[in-house]
Amino acid sequence: MHTKIQGIAWFAEQEFTTDLEPVSLAAAKLPAATANGVEPPAIVSAAGPAAQFAWDEFIYAKIRNPHTRRAYLFSVRQFLDHCRRLDKALTQIAPRDVGLYLDGLPCSLATKKLHLAALRHFFDTLVTRHVVILNPAASVRGERLQVVEGKTPEIGVDHARRLIRKIDTSHVVGLRDRAIIGILIYTAARVGAIAKLHRGDFYTVADQHCLRFTEKGGKHREIPVRHDLRSFILDYLSAGGMEHSDKASPLFRTTIRRTRQLTQIAMTGDDIGRMVKRRVKEAGLSARLSPHSFRVTTITDLLTQGVPLEDVQNLAGHADPRTTRLYDRRQRKVTRNIVERISV
Repeated sequence: MHTKIQGIAWFAEQEFTTDLEPVSLAAAKLPAATANGVEPPAIVSAAGPAAQFAWDEFIYAKIRNPHTRRAYLFSVRQFLDHCRRLDKALTQIAPRDVGLYLDGLPCSLATKKLHLAALRHFFDTLVTRHVVILNPAASVRGERLQVVEGKTPEIGVDHARRLIRKIDTSHVVGLRDRAIIGILIYTAARVGAIAKLHRGDFYTVADQHCLRFTEKGGKHREIPVRHDLRSFILDYLSAGGMEHSDKASPLFRTTIRRTRQLTQIAMTGDDIGRMVKRRVKEAGLSARLSPHSFRVTTITDLLTQGVPLEDVQNLAGHADPRTTRLYDRRQRKVTRNIVERISV
């Protein structure tokens, strides 16, 4: 499961090539939605009403997570377009076609496994609706993949402190950005959960401030706010005139171009990602860093201090401790001292 989660997380950054030209998921233009949803590929429409029903069921009924839906939709469309170019009907697709297609994908093993999972899920739906007799992807074996460490680059503790110090907090935008980065560091929250925060999700319980996050799968988590992060958020709310805003209003808002005036529109996860990239550049740090880098840093830092894995897992919101271990960079760093000792 942790491999699948990781694959979906950075799937949008991968590039894939068809026999025509490279295709990037981030830049891919899916057909415009109709009144009934996204138009099915021609190869599905040609297979009849049952296939079209199965398409809608697969995309809109069986997959509830929007990120998984987007990734699976892209994977299945890529494969069906490939089959159309081979002049294959939906009912003529065989395991050989799936295997050769996966062999030809110039992407990582994790991404190939994600493609295969999408195809298996899609053809299972077609079998259930009696469009095809057997699932051609069911017997295709994925290559063995063992992930011992995530690929997200870590931002060092000193660099994280420098990043916060470099932010100009003389205006509301700087205060907003400092508060967001503070939440990334001091709660290990995912960027998507931060983008969903409303004003009412920052509240007090007795004398303790808390943040309530809406995580993947509709889960809600309450995380206490430490004293310096509380100051970051309160300063931002005060500068933005949001101390007594409606509880349903977004906590972190966009601005009107360069006017530094907040709108009533919530920042998206992409907005936060671009902001972090901009702040990282201003601080002279690596361009490879992303909002997820703070999650790696926080988890590694706590484990280094001897905090039990179970407690760190609860903070990170991981269902499986193996996923938490992917963020642990304590024992897997190759130091220069080690390579200098090679006696060749």
